[in-house]
Parts: sequence; structure tokens; C-alpha cells
Amino acid sequence: MENSDKENKYYRAKERVEAIKKFYLNLGSYLIFIMFLAAINYFTNKWQYAWFLWAAFGWGIGLVFQAVKVFGLNPFLGKNWEEKKIKEFMREDEPQNRWK
Repeated sequence: MENSDKENKYYRAKERVEAIKKFYLNLGSYLIFIMFLAAINYFTNKWQYAWFLWAAFGWGIGLVFQAVKVFGLNPFLGKNWEEKKIKEFMREDEPQNRWK
């Protein structure tokens, strides 16, 4: 039982590390691509209309949602809300041995 618990913790930690790594790769791609679009925008119309900001805003919203998911920054449900709910539901599923 103890070995299985260690394996589960390891796999959860590994999944979390992979999610964080994916977030930072997406953040790097975002920065590089938005700078590229800003350069194109500058050289085509000298900032007369900053159209690259639309792409930055749209992709930025996606990054914010990914950061909330990866880092658990949910202001509405609080920190570790999901884990607490899972444990609560697991306790409810346990057989009730009140008369023993």
C-alpha cells in the first residue's frame, strides 16, 4: 500500500512538472511570436494601427487560463479546492460503519 502511494505521488508530481514546463514553453513561444508580429506591424505601418495587439490579447487570455490551471491560482474556489473536494467525495464513498 505504501509503495503504491509513493508511485501515485511521483506520477502526480511528474504530471505537474510537465504542465509547468508546457506553460513556460507556451509563454516563450508567445513572447517570440508577438515580438515578431510587432516587428512586422512596425515595418508595415509604423504603429499607425497596432493590429498585433489583437493577437497578443487573444493568446494572452489563453495563457492566463493555462497559468490558473497549472499554478492553481483560482480566486473563486481558493487554493487546493479541487483536492479538498476529491478527498471529501472519497470519504463519502467509504462504507459507513456506525454500528460497529
